[in-house]
Amino acid sequence: MDSLGNHDNIPMLPNWVTSARKDDPEALAVQAGAALSHLCLVLKYDTVPVDLLRARLALTAAESCVGHMGRPERRADLRDALGFLHPGDQPGPAGDVYMAWRRAVERPISLGALERALPHMPADQIAHRWSEVGKNRQRLQNPVASAALFFRSVQLDHPREVSAALIFADVSIALAMGWTHMLPLLSLGLKRIDMRKDDEDFRRASYRAVVAGTIEVVRDAATLSGRAARLMKVAPKLRARGADEAVRVFLTQDAVAATDLNMLRSERSARRFCDRLVELEAVRELTGRDTFRLYGL
Repeated sequence: MDSLGNHDNIPMLPNWVTSARKDDPEALAVQAGAALSHLCLVLKYDTVPVDLLRARLALTAAESCVGHMGRPERRADLRDALGFLHPGDQPGPAGDVYMAWRRAVERPISLGALERALPHMPADQIAHRWSEVGKNRQRLQNPVASAALFFRSVQLDHPREVSAALIFADVSIALAMGWTHMLPLLSLGLKRIDMRKDDEDFRRASYRAVVAGTIEVVRDAATLSGRAARLMKVAPKLRARGADEAVRVFLTQDAVAATDLNMLRSERSARRFCDRLVELEAVRELTGRDTFRLYGL
């Protein structure tokens, strides 16, 4: 099998990128650049379920942002906040953060996608930031240093909108790397204390954050590739009508409720389908509950 088709061959970042502890901005920039280049290679592996990877990273980014806000919710709470949401329901402050990240990653990067992800930010301000991202892309600036500046700029205008600042920062990195979709990255590695540093120290922290974020992305890519391979291996054993479409849902969404699988005959059939996948060790039950259960790779 070609190396780009074998999840066992997905390489981790080399030690010289992950282990060095330097304060020199140029050295840190080289490490961050090497991490981003490595990530570009990993994303080309056809076994990586990239939609699912983005969805899982959106959850991680949202959990981090909720922590920056000083709120207690963690990933299980965030999954519950949106997993059983009905039309017209309000997900709450933490759920809003998670909704923003989910919307930010699920569609190709565009002004419209940002407006959808950040409905509480005035449209003219989103358009202004979008224009600035485009200008920086044309200048071919250092993507991480540029992202740090974007974060600072949005933070100054909207000091309580940590998620918005990080989404714009990660969008700027994604566009600089030529990706069609935003990938949570800087948002995975920045700590709350980093956001209070002066500009020079914050830029250093951003370089380190990109390396830390890339480590997490690559690790998740390898893990989800293996789990996706397991799901595809057992898929021929699934005889339910609509099984193929249901399997595709698991390959794109972080957490799936039985009610999401409306391609199956009934909610009861969907529950039995999910439990069968758990028996086959193809998916995991994520809540530990007997009712209102969520499933995922």
